[in-house]
Amino acid sequence: MAPSKEKSKKRRITFSLNADKSTQVALVGDFNNWSETAHPMKKNKKGVWEKTLMLDIGRYEYKFFVDGHWQSDPQNGQVCGNSFGTLNNVLMVTLS
Repeated sequence: MAPSKEKSKKRRITFSLNADKSTQVALVGDFNNWSETAHPMKKNKKGVWEKTLMLDIGRYEYKFFVDGHWQSDPQNGQVCGNSFGTLNNVLMVTLS
């Protein structure tokens, strides 16, 4: 009997930030090796920046990079300290 190949469970996660006066916003985290260019966000008609990713089940740390400055997610109170003495947001992606 051949071993079963179970697909990795991924979830569609949409990140958003209300920063209508900003000109550039990027989603940055351990899911993209903290790259400031890997996941640029797009501003919708209401001035809210959004980015949707497909993420595996697990724990992730992230922040926003807004016009050259780091910013935490004001909609997510789950945080942890980082090696720079500031806080990262924490996201737990689960099956349900």
